[in-house]
Amino acid sequence: MNERNAIDATRAAAVTSLLGLIVLGLLWELWLAPTGSGMLAFKVLPLAVPLAGLLKRRLYTYRWVSLLVWLYFTEGVVRATSERGLSAWLAGIEVLLCLVLFAACAMHVRWRLRDARAAQATP
Repeated sequence: MNERNAIDATRAAAVTSLLGLIVLGLLWELWLAPTGSGMLAFKVLPLAVPLAGLLKRRLYTYRWVSLLVWLYFTEGVVRATSERGLSAWLAGIEVLLCLVLFAACAMHVRWRLRDARAAQATP
């Protein structure tokens, strides 16, 4: 796989895992295993903000999403270890999606910067 394909693959993985986190959060808190009045569904709003930046390939967005995702990772770990049944499984999926999103963002930034340096080095 060449570098351009790797950049496109990491972009697709980042967008897909971010969308997965949004859908999971909404389904979890509204239908699958609701906790109270459904107000926890608002936790996905911060995830909707970077979606446009990822789709527009804004490098800065990939950088700060790789930091934001750790809040959701922490929630997933806490809920996976403290809850039972379906909620624990959903929390495990959240942790997995967070890890994929972080890895995709980190690799995307690395390969984009490497690609930019290579483009500057060639006359």
